[in-house]
Amino acid sequence: MQANGAGGGQQQQPPPPPSSSSQGPDLGCLNAQNGEASSGLTTGEQLAHANGLLPSANNGDGGGGPSVNNGVSAPAGSALEMGGGSGVGVGSSALKKKKRLSQSDEDVIRLIGQHLHGLGLKKQHRMIVWREYGSSQTVDLLMQESGCRLEHPSATKFRNHVMEGEWDKAENDLNELKPLVHSSNAIVKMKFLLLQQKYLEYLEDGKVLEALQVLRGELTPLKYNTERIHILSGYLMCSHPEDLRTKAEWEGKGTTSRSKLLDKLQTYLPPSVMLPPRRLQNLLRQAVELQRDRCLYHNTKLDNNLESVSLLIDHVCNRKHFPCYTQQILTEHCNEVWFCKFSNDGTKLATGSKDTTVIIWQVDPDTHQLKLLKTLEGHAYGVSYIAWSPDDNYLVACGPDDCSELWLWNVQTGELRTKMSQSHEDSLTSVAWNPDGKRFVTGGQRGQFYQCDLDGNLLDSWEGVRVQCLWCLTDGKTVLASDTHQRIRGYNFEDLTDRNIVQEDHPIMSFTISKNGRLALLNVATQGVHLWDLQDRVLVRKYQGVTQGFYTIHSCFGGHNEDFIASGSEDHKVYIWHKRSELPIAELTGHTRTVNCVSWNPQIPSMMASASDDGTVRIWGPSPFVDSQDIEEECSSMDS
Repeated sequence: MQANGAGGGQQQQPPPPPSSSSQGPDLGCLNAQNGEASSGLTTGEQLAHANGLLPSANNGDGGGGPSVNNGVSAPAGSALEMGGGSGVGVGSSALKKKKRLSQSDEDVIRLIGQHLHGLGLKKQHRMIVWREYGSSQTVDLLMQESGCRLEHPSATKFRNHVMEGEWDKAENDLNELKPLVHSSNAIVKMKFLLLQQKYLEYLEDGKVLEALQVLRGELTPLKYNTERIHILSGYLMCSHPEDLRTKAEWEGKGTTSRSKLLDKLQTYLPPSVMLPPRRLQNLLRQAVELQRDRCLYHNTKLDNNLESVSLLIDHVCNRKHFPCYTQQILTEHCNEVWFCKFSNDGTKLATGSKDTTVIIWQVDPDTHQLKLLKTLEGHAYGVSYIAWSPDDNYLVACGPDDCSELWLWNVQTGELRTKMSQSHEDSLTSVAWNPDGKRFVTGGQRGQFYQCDLDGNLLDSWEGVRVQCLWCLTDGKTVLASDTHQRIRGYNFEDLTDRNIVQEDHPIMSFTISKNGRLALLNVATQGVHLWDLQDRVLVRKYQGVTQGFYTIHSCFGGHNEDFIASGSEDHKVYIWHKRSELPIAELTGHTRTVNCVSWNPQIPSMMASASDDGTVRIWGPSPFVDSQDIEEECSSMDS
């Protein structure tokens, strides 16, 4: 906080040492103007005078300069007349008339002070002027000028004693802090943490007897967390400091472990006494995260590091970076395409068609273009559903309602491993893999519900369940099945129990589950797309815009953190919603008939595929051309 000179826009140079004969708008001049009263002040106090922070004694006649604190104004254009850089008026009358700060202003000043202190500006500063003139006073001057207090004096002593490892003094400080702490038990917890650090440091220094005294004479009498005390006592057997640090998961004696200790201790103190650790950074991080959450097109990996963002502008993502643009049209199928699904590793896409084939496409990791890898033929009734094994080595293909067969393909070799058919009366229209990759379940609307191994051998069956769609949960036991009673039930093949989870008022045509197993996305006949919370068993949201009749349409979760939802529609469009918004954020056009299925690449958040009755598969991605003007316009729209 250096006083402004009279040189207008000229760059300020470091002032020379104070001298009664120096001239010009520098600190030496300011000291001369204050006369002999300033001659005995420290450098930091001189800077405080220059900023109007400290009251001065009455000026004497020595020096002959103009008086500052006796109500006489400084010469025109001088540093003092221009405010001294502090924004505080000149003279004692200005100090008396200082504006009273609001509580929020005081909070902000304390946050800034804590942040500066954390950066090391309490002890040193990189700016030349501040280093020359009292860098140790940076935070103190801020507090003094504002009239605020960074923290309670007892808290300051406590902090210093903890960081210096003066544990007896730190314990005494706790007695001073006790009236300021809301919970009496908090002091016991804080003392336990202090003694634990003291005990570990004694052990690391090889002072076993002293450590034992702390354990028996100080920690144990607290009668708190006896389980932890037992663990601490085991550290007495550690033969080397490295062994101690490893077993205790402790950084060792020094600044790092003491700083972490102080962070824990601060949680027990009210913010009026000592601010929570890194409070300003945490608030800024929360603000950035909130802006990201509200950004409709944010589809990149979340980075909580503030270094990766600019705090000077609001966060905004350009729509042209979102998969809203046709990148490629796959036309190798010669009839309606009923299903598409990316592999779990995102390197392949499988598409199933009425033309009796499954086509495996390879995704180029650099260009994100797809090329035909294999064609799997012989599905007489067509392919309406596909499921990749967890390791992507196998693929199961099912047909429409009148198909009693199921095909299990080896993706690597393109060979058919198993063709399963229990009965010609069956209808096997859906399939789901067990997380172990060794079993799968399949079923259909004629009442078949089987669990099989990779060779098609029947392991278990459940009678009388008319299955519309299936999903295996990650627990390896529970299978979710939507049935003709407009519900989703959970079936446990181990203990043969079942329970109702979701109940709709209209037929559930298909559903899919989020990666964490918490949310279910349903395509409901005549209703559209519904989002359910499986844990709370409540309907979370109904998404608008999509046209859903009694055709089977498959929707999906997608994007980073699965923040988005996409679905096909009978009006030939692909709809995309943000998970928290009922209205679509994008309507993708290009298909000329019903869009039956969409699949979001699980590893490439900017890639999505859609399959349609028009016989094509469209690959969607960002706009091929994004320039800086687009980004500026997007920022302008966000600001407005």
